Amino acid sequence: MAEAAVDRSSKSGLGPAGKPFSTFERLVAWRYLRARRKEAFISVIAGFSFVGIMLGVATLIIVMAVMNGFRTELVSRILGINGHMIVQPVDGPFTDYPALSGKLAAVPGVKMALPLVEGQVLASAQAGGSTGALVRGARAEDLTKLKTVSDNIKSGDMVGYASGDGVLIGTRMADQLGLRVGDLITLTSPDGDITPMGVSPRIKSYKISGLFEIGMSEYDSSIIFMPLEEAQLYFNAEGLVQSIELFVDNPDDIDDLRPKVEEAAGRQIAITDWRQRNQTFFSALQVERNVMFMILTLIVLVAALNIISGLIMLVKDKGSDIAILRTMGASAGAIMRIFFMTGAAIGIVGTIAGVLLGVLVCVNIESVRQFFSWISGTVLFNPQVYFLSQLPAEMDLSETISIVVMALTLSFIATIFPAWRASKLDPVQALRYE
Repeated sequence: MAEAAVDRSSKSGLGPAGKPFSTFERLVAWRYLRARRKEAFISVIAGFSFVGIMLGVATLIIVMAVMNGFRTELVSRILGINGHMIVQPVDGPFTDYPALSGKLAAVPGVKMALPLVEGQVLASAQAGGSTGALVRGARAEDLTKLKTVSDNIKSGDMVGYASGDGVLIGTRMADQLGLRVGDLITLTSPDGDITPMGVSPRIKSYKISGLFEIGMSEYDSSIIFMPLEEAQLYFNAEGLVQSIELFVDNPDDIDDLRPKVEEAAGRQIAITDWRQRNQTFFSALQVERNVMFMILTLIVLVAALNIISGLIMLVKDKGSDIAILRTMGASAGAIMRIFFMTGAAIGIVGTIAGVLLGVLVCVNIESVRQFFSWISGTVLFNPQVYFLSQLPAEMDLSETISIVVMALTLSFIATIFPAWRASKLDPVQALRYE
């Protein structure tokens, strides 16, 4: 076999002592990659190495893309309904909130200022059933600008809300209580009227004017939007708001905007940003993401170790070929490069196949989820557990490149020892080794 390769290389004008990675070396390396019957076991090991690297790279790409998409979707939904900065009073309630919200909205970098009245209630339906809920009182013009809500009304409209005669509830709350647009929802607040017998709960029914679906189950099942003036009456907060939420152009510029907002307010205020409110949650996501990357890297590492074992067996099997090549003038470097290319080819092809498989799955991730849900008969990625109604995937170019570089590096490193061992065999030792 080696003689035939030398003959072919000689006819092309290249000998075994040619330039590094010459046609001769590539021919021999390619020949070693093609299985013969007596080399079937070595080919099986090489096949497992290829599959291992492919699956490892694909799994890393898919898992990292899903975790990136999961974080992006959570951030967009959490920050889509909650302000990036929450401004609260220190020296008294916000009674001048219309003027104050106008000043804060005029700060460069602030998109919208949303005065709010909030309170916890017990929501129930006349037909039975109840659940805890958070009522958020907001002006109709502000809620219209909040596209996360106004653009995701699945049933009904905001006409009743704008007129002050209706409320908006999430689709999951509506399903849980068996409510539809036009039905009445009864809200019970423990902070009601003060009577000689103490504080009595406040109970009032409101007509449902619309159902929204943000796509985050926690919000769709627990939030009720109420016209601001009605919320002020319901929670005994006439003429004032509890806080003003600011939505900014770039959430990462919060630190730069903080002094500007304080100056525009012209009074003592307390500012809480989205990072402080969700620090534990997003820190946990980042830790989980890093740990998953390290764990899944072990798959590629195991596949690289398979390359080592396969090449060592190949070197042992090709002892006579190594002797012939060395006798005919092939240098130790040429032998090392031949076996290096043989092992590296497995890593390169496996990595390319893994990237293609990973991209294919990421592009069709929701269809894949639905298929496996149909196969297993269970709900994979249950929105009641994972908050989101769809499985997201967002590939990051730099992250994908780092995965490819890591897989190739491990594959190349795995080939060095077997290739070096092959290059150290002299003709006599190689024949005995055979």
